Amino acid sequence: MKVSTRGDYASRALLSLALHGDGRTPRSVRDIAEGTGLPQPYLEQILLALKGAGIVRSKRGVGGGYVLARQPEEILLSQIVSAVDGPIVAGDFTDPHTDGACDHEGQCVLLSIWASAGVHMREYLDSFTLDDIARMAQGETAWPVT
Repeated sequence: MKVSTRGDYASRALLSLALHGDGRTPRSVRDIAEGTGLPQPYLEQILLALKGAGIVRSKRGVGGGYVLARQPEEILLSQIVSAVDGPIVAGDFTDPHTDGACDHEGQCVLLSIWASAGVHMREYLDSFTLDDIARMAQGETAWPVT
């Protein structure tokens, strides 16, 4: 399984908002792009998707930009990835048959394994909030062990 560039960029942009925002003063797309090294046009598209998912709010005009729509401790990493990539799954497969009747040899057991892998990945990403990640980035808590 692989997190897409969109998922990574969305996470980095929101981490920037969590680290440098006060929750009230919007940060411009340009400031976020400069701080994260992300390409501004692509970042704008990602922030629009995050806005549509209710993760950020925007303010237009002079002094405009983006702020988190919720507290960092309320935003799960899985929600960020899902907002820009869609559901977190291990593959684009149908649900496994539960009655054991499969059309092809081994199909049901493999579909069940792929579905389980997607569940485990979602649960793992659910275990991190944006606040957790910000505290790790600031050296306040330990990074996950690989």
